[in-house]
Amino acid sequence: MWAGAAALLLLFAPSTDYQAEGLRALDAKQYDQAVQLFTQAIQADPKDYGAHFNLALAYSFLGKDVEAIPEYQKTLELKPGLYQAEVNLGILLVQNKQAKEALPHLEAAVEAKPKQFRAERYLAEAYLALGALPSAEQHYQVAAELDPKSAAAQLGLARAKAGQNHLTEAAEHFRKAAELDAAYNDALLELAGLYEKNHEPAQAIAIYQKFQDNVAAQERLGELLIESQRFSEAIPYLEKAVARDPTAANRLALATAYRMNKELQKALDQLKQAVATEPRSYDLRMTYGRSLRDERMFMAAAHEFRAAAEGKPDSAEAWNELAGVLTLAGDYGNALAALDRVRTLGREIPGDYFLRAIILDKAHDYKPALENYEKFLATSVGKNPDEEFQARQRVRIIQHILSKR
Repeated sequence: MWAGAAALLLLFAPSTDYQAEGLRALDAKQYDQAVQLFTQAIQADPKDYGAHFNLALAYSFLGKDVEAIPEYQKTLELKPGLYQAEVNLGILLVQNKQAKEALPHLEAAVEAKPKQFRAERYLAEAYLALGALPSAEQHYQVAAELDPKSAAAQLGLARAKAGQNHLTEAAEHFRKAAELDAAYNDALLELAGLYEKNHEPAQAIAIYQKFQDNVAAQERLGELLIESQRFSEAIPYLEKAVARDPTAANRLALATAYRMNKELQKALDQLKQAVATEPRSYDLRMTYGRSLRDERMFMAAAHEFRAAAEGKPDSAEAWNELAGVLTLAGDYGNALAALDRVRTLGREIPGDYFLRAIILDKAHDYKPALENYEKFLATSVGKNPDEEFQARQRVRIIQHILSKR
C-alpha cells in the first residue's frame, strides 16, 4: 500500500542527523528505530513537516494507524495540500472506518493529481462506505482503467453496481475480481448471496456448486436445492455437510431432503441423531415427534412431544400434539391430562374440544362428551368439515341416548 512512498523521502532533505539516520532506518525496514529517530527530529524542530510525515510513514509500516493518523494530520497542518500526505491519511481513515473524515483528503488528492490509481481507488472506497454509489462507481471505473489487473478495483466496482440494483453488470466484475486474484474467490460467494436476494436461486446454486471444499457453501447449496424442490440433488451435498460437520442444523436439513425424497427411515435416523445432539431443542423435538406421528409411531412421537412440553411448559402446541398422538395410541387417560394442561393455559382450540369429546364418548361419559362436541361445533364453524360432520352425528346419537335415561 505504501509503495512509492520511499521516493517521497527524497523530497525531505534531512535537516539533522536524526532525520538522516531515520531515513536510513526506513530504507533498512527498521521501523521501530525509525520511529525513535523521527520522534527525536520532531523534538529538535516541531515544525519540520518532513519529520512528521516520515514518522507517520514509519508508524504506517508498523501497522500503528492510530499513531500514524495524527502525524499525517500534523504534516498537513504544517504543509497544507501535500499530495502524499493527503493520500496516505485518506487511506488510513478509510481503512479505520472513518470514510466521512477521509473524503476531503482524497478529493483534494484526486483534484491535485487526477487519474492516480491509489487516490482514485480509495476515494471510491470512501464513497462506497458513505453510500454514494454513483460516485463510487465513477471512481472505481477510473481505478480499474488505470490498473486493469486490480482485483480490488473490480470488486469495488461490482459492489457499487450491485448497490444500484445493476446485478447483471455487477456479476461481470465480481467474476473478473476472482479471475484476477484467487484471494478474491469469495467474492463469488458474495455474488451468490446477491442472486439469492434477487430471487435467482439457479444462479446462486451454480456458484455454490463450485465451492466443493467450503462447508458453509455446501450447506447453503443443499438448502437452496431443497427450497427449489430438487431434493435428490440436495442429498449428496447435505450428506457431505453432515460428514464434515454433524450439527443438528445440518442433520435437520438432510432429514428434510430425505423425507421429501421419500426416504423416510433415513429421515427419521437423522432427526434422531439431531435430537441426541441438542436434546433441549424444542423445535427439534417437535419436528421429530411429527415425523414419528406421520409414520404412525404414536408412542415414540408422544415421547418427543412430552419432552418438548416439559422443556417449554407454556407451549399449548406441544401439549396439543401430545394429546393427539396419545388419543391415537389409545392412551386416553394421559391424553386427557395433556388436554387439561392446555385448558389451564387458557389456550384451548376447537380441536381440543373435539379430542376431549371423543375420549369422553369412548368412555361412555356422554354428558361432558356432548358438551365438548357442541363447543367444538360452536368454535370450528366450517374450518374442519369432516370432524364437524362426525360431531353432528355423535351429538344426535348422544342426545338420543341421554333422552332415554
